[in-house]
Order: sequence, then C-alpha cells, then structure tokens
Amino acid sequence: MSALLAFSDEARRALSDARPLVALESTIITHGMPYPQNVETARRVEAQVRAAGAVPATIAVMASRIRIGLSDDELETLGRAREVMKLSRADLAACLASGRTGATTVAATMIAAALAGIDVFATGGIGGVHRGAESSFDISADLHELAQTRVTVVSAGAKAILDLPKTLEVLETLGVPVIAVGQQEFPAFWSRSSGLVAPLRLDSAGEIAAAHLLRARLRLPGGQLIANPIPHEAEIPRDEIVPAIEAALADAARQGVVAKAVTPFLLQRLFERTQGRSLAANIALVLDNARLAAGIAGEIVRQRQIEP
Repeated sequence: MSALLAFSDEARRALSDARPLVALESTIITHGMPYPQNVETARRVEAQVRAAGAVPATIAVMASRIRIGLSDDELETLGRAREVMKLSRADLAACLASGRTGATTVAATMIAAALAGIDVFATGGIGGVHRGAESSFDISADLHELAQTRVTVVSAGAKAILDLPKTLEVLETLGVPVIAVGQQEFPAFWSRSSGLVAPLRLDSAGEIAAAHLLRARLRLPGGQLIANPIPHEAEIPRDEIVPAIEAALADAARQGVVAKAVTPFLLQRLFERTQGRSLAANIALVLDNARLAAGIAGEIVRQRQIEP
C-alpha cells in the first residue's frame, strides 16, 4: 500500500505524531469552480482546517499515486489541469493504472482517507438519488460508500439539485447514520431548510466524535453523514433557490445532459441564474464544514487517548 500512497510532509508528520487530520476532496478544484477561484478556495479551506487545530490533506491522483495532501505547487498544477478524470470507486484503480490525473469525489476521497488512516473528511455536499432515478437509476456511489467505508463525512447535506427524500430513504436502507448539527431539520446545501426531518441530531463535535469511535467498537461498517447547515449569513432561502434549480434541471433535460456531466452542468446553470450567489454560498459552507471537521478530528484524537 505504501507504493500507492504519497503523503505530503505535513500529513506524514501529523500521522506520526497522532495529530488530527482532515481529508479534503479535489473535484471541487477541477470540476466545481473556474481557475483561479478554485485554487484560492482550496487554499482557504486548508487554512480553515489549520486555524481550527487540524492538518488538511487534500486528496487527488497524480503520477500513478494517491496523493494524501498536496503541496502548494501541486494545488496550482491541479487547478490548471485539463481533462482530469472525476474519480469514484469504479474508476479509481483504472486512473492509477493509466497514469492519468484524477480528482476524487466523495466516494473516492473516503476510500483514500480510510487507506491513509484518516477518520474525518470535509466536503460541500454529497451525491445522492437524482431526480427521475425511478427511470434513469441515477444514484451516486457516495451513498454505498457511506455504508461501507468508516469515515465521518462533514457536509451541508446532499446537493439540493437531487431528490432529497429518496436520498434519505436510501441512506436509511443502507444503515447510514444521518446526523444534523444543531437543528432537527435536514439541511439542503444552499439552504438551511429542506422541509425534511433529519433522522438524528447531535450538537457538538465531541458527541459526533464519540459516535464515530463507538461505531468502530460496535464493529459497525460504514461512516457517518454529518449534515451541517450553511451559516445563516450565507444562505439562499428555499423559496429563492428552488425555482433556479427547477429551471436548471429543465435545461439539462432539454440538452440531454446525463451521468457524471449532470452535476457540473447544473452547478454552472445555478451560478448563472443566481448571479454568482450559489458559488459564494458554496464556498461559505465548505469553509464552515472544514472548521467543524477539524473540531471532530481533534475530539477523535483526544477521546481515543482516554478510551478504556
């Protein structure tokens, strides 16, 4: 395994010293934002993790190795790269074998984090059940990854472009704990409210860390989905974002956009229809999730040291 994983110096020292680490995905860099905003945002997210007392480890595939933590130069290279593969469980090995550059989705980042011994991963929103999945069967691999890979994933819920009720149903079927932070309602990415009750609620990083450790002691497979609502000041209320989402979905249907191309297409359409507010909200929620993830990672390290 050591031949497949390439740790940054910072990440290697953190693991050696039993310091808290937070995994970060790389598709937000290659498929979520334009250059140079993508690299600037990645650096801000890493800085937020450090400010909250943990070490960031942005994950990507470069030169036939899984990079656990990227240098500043590697972030810049990835941010400028073209024809980067968008990696999930199905194509991670093929990307490594072919020597191509790949950016990790939620599923692939979870796999890499688990291999590297990292307990916590901060992202924006997970994938889920797409609207119309009853005929398209378009369901993200993120959901099954959450059911089998023991990593706590801090998100702002599932992306609101998805079918949220069906996404929650699938997560329940798969036995994935869905934990809202500080409220009873499941958040909807750009909005704090989805109209759906979250299955579970915990209000502190300490409680979330304790649940993570107890799942391991109970020998339960899979991770936890932490649904951290977007900060109030950055929120786009449901009554504003829902019409924009519906219009973007109609655009995608008219143009025949399918499979992995759907999410980037919809995010771009929403950026246009909200005059950039959706991207600003996205950045704000990722930064907040990074802060919370660092707190959880720190609590896991602390509680592990005093476990009986």
